[in-house]
Amino acid sequence: MTGRYAGKTVLITGAGGGFGRLAAQRFAEEGANLVLGDRDADALDAVAGGLDAKRFAICVGDIAQEETAATLVDTALSCFGALDVAINNAGIAHPLARLSDTDAAVMEQIFAVNVMGVFHGMRRQIAAMEERHRREAVGGAILNVASVAGLVGAPLLAAYGAGKHAVIGLTRSAAIESAKRGVRINALCPSFARTTMVDEMVAGMRGGPDEALARLVGSVPMGRVAEPDEIVQAMLWACAPENSFMTGQTITLDGGLSAG
Repeated sequence: MTGRYAGKTVLITGAGGGFGRLAAQRFAEEGANLVLGDRDADALDAVAGGLDAKRFAICVGDIAQEETAATLVDTALSCFGALDVAINNAGIAHPLARLSDTDAAVMEQIFAVNVMGVFHGMRRQIAAMEERHRREAVGGAILNVASVAGLVGAPLLAAYGAGKHAVIGLTRSAAIESAKRGVRINALCPSFARTTMVDEMVAGMRGGPDEALARLVGSVPMGRVAEPDEIVQAMLWACAPENSFMTGQTITLDGGLSAG
């Protein structure tokens, strides 16, 4: 622990599980004040149970709804006076299916959460951070959790991949717009990691979860999936105040998957 986020306010969506839950723990260890969002109230309560009650606030809501994004940012400002970092981590996947077999409702749901959720969040976060920069010359950082599926083709996950491509497009465009206004905006692109989302995906693949996971690992040059903490450590680095000249970038954590 370095305390590099002492006194900083960090907003994390999808904080009830996976990368978000671990990120909440790691940023808390680094001294951050936390604003944690998730649609699962019980999961948020479980995360909050291990944190200092004076240094966090929780907001239950669906990130696909614009009012949830507004509530999260308003909570950061009212509870802690500022918003320094926003991690748009909330997202969903869908059952494996060819594009021609994917129902339009699935595509609409994926875009509502994975794309519009990021869009709503960024609108509010950028506005708050740019206003603070105008007043105090203090900048902020936004990190959108995309996926390697946003950089390459994702067979049987076309809706998910399309949504993550859109997140990267939003990231790059907004980063250019805000570069002179004190806000750095980047995207994190992990591949397969040891998370519930990947567990659910391999459970639905042919041959059963063990065989399916072995096939996934076989496509990764490093020969394994990522550990969640490897992804969260990248979050800590990407958003750190000393990492002040990186914006508009996709940070790929895929064990070499996209290098070929």
